[in-house]
This record gives sequence, structure tokens and C-alpha cells, in this order.
Amino acid sequence: MINVALPKGRLGEKVYAMFEAAGYECPSIKENNRKLIFENPEAGVRYFWVKPSDVSIYVERGAADVGVAGKDILLEYEPDVYELLDLNLGKCRMAVAAKKDFRDRGDRTLKVATKFPNIAGRYYASIGRDIDIIKLNGSIEIAPILGLSDVIVDIVETGTTLKENDLEVKATVIPISARFIVNKSSFRFKTAEIERMTEKMKEQVKFND
Repeated sequence: MINVALPKGRLGEKVYAMFEAAGYECPSIKENNRKLIFENPEAGVRYFWVKPSDVSIYVERGAADVGVAGKDILLEYEPDVYELLDLNLGKCRMAVAAKKDFRDRGDRTLKVATKFPNIAGRYYASIGRDIDIIKLNGSIEIAPILGLSDVIVDIVETGTTLKENDLEVKATVIPISARFIVNKSSFRFKTAEIERMTEKMKEQVKFND
């Protein structure tokens, strides 16, 4: 039995559809109930729904053998897991955004508001920019409007929220998508099953182009 941590929400539903198409169906997962764990012994798989940002923790700690997590989570928290596959789902980008008239002249410390301090820190270190990171947990877009920060580093999908708040993307930090990850110990002891699952999932990825 392979334990699979699925991210709750729209992305998780798309990911499950990939597993189903790959031959790892579990009909009970589609029933309208509040259960969090579903299994199909015939297919050798057990699924459970968790908060997207927690998937990598379940996998790293071995509660799940495999799971699907956004590249943003993997870069920010650097869990000790193997990344086996880019599922080509949930595509967006990590970007720097600011008020439209903002120009970084580099003459003072740049104030950066973000939910992703490690990603932001590494990005600005790579370009040699001195920054003051302000860690926020939500409503990042209002930070530059209220003067809390000069810029934000956040995930951008359509850019609609930025436009509605008179902000614009100034630079792309890194593209983001959902990744298929595995617990290192599980990979050692369930190598054949996990490699088979990875190959079957790889066949499904081409449909996400």
C-alpha cells in the first residue's frame, strides 16, 4: 500500500484525476462526506487530504510515502524529500511586485513584504541587494499601498489582484508548479512500486501541457 498525501482544493482534485487515470483509482474519494482518508486495497493505494503547505511535512516525516506539493513550498521550507516529477499543474510564478510608479534606485535598504522570506532572501542575495524582510501571512498586496514595504514577493497567477490594487510585476523570481515528491526511506523500501507509480504519472503529465 502506497500512502499518498493530496493537497486539499482544486489542485488536489486535478492531481487525484491524474492518479485515477494512471490506474490508482479510489471511488470512495468522490463521495460527498467529511472523511479525510480513503483507500483501495486492489489498487494498492491510500489517499488522504491535507493542507497544501503541510504535504511536504507528511512526506518528509514518513506519514505519507508520496505527495504533491508546490515548488514554492519546496523552495521555502527545503524538506528532506526527493522530487521525482514536475506534474505541470498549478502553474504560476513567484514574482516581485510594487506600485506602478515605484523604481528601485538602490540607494537605501529595500523593504520587502512576503510570505516566503527564504525565497525572497535568496533572490535578493543573488543580485546583491540589501533588504529588510517583513514576514506577513496574508493580504500581502496592501503592504506597499500602506507604505509598510516598497515591494512584495508573492505568487502571481493571473495578476488580477495586483491590477485591482494598482500594483504590477517588476521581476519574475522563479516559475512554480506542482511536484510529485517521495519520502527518502519509502523510496528505498518501496522502490519498485514508487517507480511504477512515477512512470504512470509521467504518462499523464503530457495531458497537462
